[in-house]
Amino acid sequence: MIDFSQFEKKTNIVFKEKKLLEQAFIHRSYINENSGGRLSHNERLEFLGDAVLELVVTDYLYNKYKDCDEGELTAYRSALVNAVIIGEVALSLGMNDYLLLSKGEAKDIGKARSYILANTYEAYVGAVYLDQGYDVVRDFISSTLFGKIDDIVAQKLWRDSKSLVQEKSQEYLNVTPCYKVVSEVGPDHDKHFTVAIFFGNEHIAEGKGHSKQEAEQSAARKALEVKEWLD
Repeated sequence: MIDFSQFEKKTNIVFKEKKLLEQAFIHRSYINENSGGRLSHNERLEFLGDAVLELVVTDYLYNKYKDCDEGELTAYRSALVNAVIIGEVALSLGMNDYLLLSKGEAKDIGKARSYILANTYEAYVGAVYLDQGYDVVRDFISSTLFGKIDDIVAQKLWRDSKSLVQEKSQEYLNVTPCYKVVSEVGPDHDKHFTVAIFFGNEHIAEGKGHSKQEAEQSAARKALEVKEWLD
């Protein structure tokens, strides 16, 4: 079993059931290579943690932004609990050092690892909830994640860039943006897309992402910056 003592010290959460903590860090790929053992992967914990995370974040946003309607609060929540931000938080906590992965997955870094880390954060949230209860998991999420929301709101990162760039391009230029895939590289489990955004025949910007949708959002946001439409 992995020694989690330093991680427990860093998070100030000492588990009663150590196997539950270990399970939170076990990726399905590891089990596929090491079947027949006592270990289980973390996807059930991730399922639980996702729900706990949503409740804790929703409660926080509901009380913090009392003048916002449900549409704005939903946008804030989506921006706060997206895989990129949660993956960054997990990395900053040192979760990457404790992951149990297959040999193939262990070689991959970048966006693919970020998604695994985000899922691991959610699995850990589920494990903390089961082992320590709601108050402890709420405090953990608060200390690791809530600090991100002020920047998200201040920079208006909660807005959907594709919707906003379409609204602005139609308002100012009377055109509808179109997107074209410039490149698609990497194996199926770790694709990297580059997408260009055009206003008519004019090439405005390019964005990269782990999916076409992510790359399109990145391109849209860069187009907003190029056109200085981010008010």
